[in-house]
Amino acid sequence: MQVDCLKESLSIDRLSSLVTGREKAQFSSDFEAHRDVIATNITGKRILVIGGAGSIGSATIRELLPFSPATLHVVDQNENNLAELVRDLRSGEKLMSIPDFRTLPLDFGSPIMEAFLRNTEQYDVIMNFAAIKHVRSEKDVFSLLQMLDTNVVKQARFLRWLFETHSGARYFCVSTDKAANPVNLMGASKRSLEHVLFSGEVSPSSSLTVTSARFANVAFSDGSLLDSFIKRLQKHQPLAVPKNTKRYFISLKEAGQICLLASVRAPAKSILIPRFDPSTDLLDLELVAKAVLRQYGVEPQVCLDEEEARLNLSALLNKGQYPLLVTPLDTSGEKPYEEFVGDGETSVEVGMTNLLAVDYLAAPKGACTIFLNRVEAMLMKPDSAVGKQDIVRWLSELIPQLQHIETGKNLDQRM
Repeated sequence: MQVDCLKESLSIDRLSSLVTGREKAQFSSDFEAHRDVIATNITGKRILVIGGAGSIGSATIRELLPFSPATLHVVDQNENNLAELVRDLRSGEKLMSIPDFRTLPLDFGSPIMEAFLRNTEQYDVIMNFAAIKHVRSEKDVFSLLQMLDTNVVKQARFLRWLFETHSGARYFCVSTDKAANPVNLMGASKRSLEHVLFSGEVSPSSSLTVTSARFANVAFSDGSLLDSFIKRLQKHQPLAVPKNTKRYFISLKEAGQICLLASVRAPAKSILIPRFDPSTDLLDLELVAKAVLRQYGVEPQVCLDEEEARLNLSALLNKGQYPLLVTPLDTSGEKPYEEFVGDGETSVEVGMTNLLAVDYLAAPKGACTIFLNRVEAMLMKPDSAVGKQDIVRWLSELIPQLQHIETGKNLDQRM
């Protein structure tokens, strides 16, 4: 018995609807209600998208295309994804209405990017999706430093360049739900990013309207757990999920809608979040995996041992079954559930039916600058005497809400 491979975007859409339980995008009513505001900020304007070749960045680009910007420049280090983005957009109908479309395979925090900004006409709206977004990247001090460089230091550098070049009326930079009451260092790095964006310590005199967003797992986005389901099925590998773990899910289209609304509609210093009900919208990952397998026409067979799952795959497949490895939630930084509003934070209405905002909760005064200086010094000259626990301590001084879970196990040690 063979498992069909997903090759068409329609199949992804169908699976996303299966997971989210929604045929229509959750935020479409808000999107339509604020269409005039979106048009005012996008139509005929100059737009720069950093990290725009990734799943969420490209989904946001697809949402803004119908509003016909005059300029769309997309920066991403992944030149393969950039090429694929161009092919996708050039195959559609809307792109040709954009007089100035360019893709640039640049590191957004490099001297080349600075030179580009200083030699390019100012932008009206800048959106930044560049990130190292996997919890597994906190596994050692070197990977952790790279995460902090991308998610915090380069973000501060880029914000300074925007201030110095007077580029942009609005600047959006995506955060994560893991920034609320963070238990992992990826979430803490994104909470640090929020302080970079909103504390005023990086660009105190900037006239930019700066916003962000925290949202749920984006179903079947690149590198996500659900994306791994498709890839594992294509390769005839067992599926794997952590036990008793719940997550919110949104589709790629919904992610694009949130990000575009946050970019042009959200109030300054606010973090847009979905209006979800944890009692109904939090989904158990094991049940999600089982639903996906049944959509493929196979019955899930729960395994608790990696070797059992690997060795029994062919025999199970011949019986119309498929191995689903369920593991303990015992790797560092893994949280059993998601939340969007952290301790001490408040959610506020922003005139939208399905979206709220989190008011920025400031860090201790000067803590953002101290943290940036420490990390930048480490990046310039790594000190072998500084370990992961030292960085955790630095982060805790900036983010008192950090409750890092260290178990000695990481996701690279799991299937």
